[in-house]
Amino acid sequence: MENIRSTTILGIVHNGVAALGGDGQVTLGNTVMKHNASKIRKIADGKVLCGFAGASADAFTLMERFEDKLQQYRGNVFRAAVELAKDWRTDKYLRRLEAMLAVIAKDTALIVSGNGDVIEPDDKIVAIGSGGMYALAAAKMLKKHSNLSAKEIVEESLRTAAEICIYTNDKINIEVIE
Repeated sequence: MENIRSTTILGIVHNGVAALGGDGQVTLGNTVMKHNASKIRKIADGKVLCGFAGASADAFTLMERFEDKLQQYRGNVFRAAVELAKDWRTDKYLRRLEAMLAVIAKDTALIVSGNGDVIEPDDKIVAIGSGGMYALAAAKMLKKHSNLSAKEIVEESLRTAAEICIYTNDKINIEVIE
């Protein structure tokens, strides 16, 4: 069975605005299967943005569980992420899921993994997926050396990743929380 590679997700909280974007490419082995997949979702009545990398069905399961945790913990994004990571790590069924989540809210940027990690970067920039580190490097420099908005930083960083990573394209989808 060939690996499906399909994602570059980048999020930032910058100047009071949260933005999360992703490319649209889904790749099976060395073949592009889809060009315009949407990997970003607004959840919690539009107060939280969630993007995924990995197996789509697994990611949708995790996003549903994360949204349930957000309701359970009254919108506390960090607590919901920690509780999801704990369940993901210890639950026999969830442990088999192969995906990662990038979560952005007005003042929070997190990466949640199946290893039980909840990572909150100091600079509030998160990146996951095959081209994530290319987009992350670009976003760090744009945040530091430009006056671009959060949405513009995400867009330009994803375009940079698309120029470098063969598993990333320039069919970009971005959601913003003002």
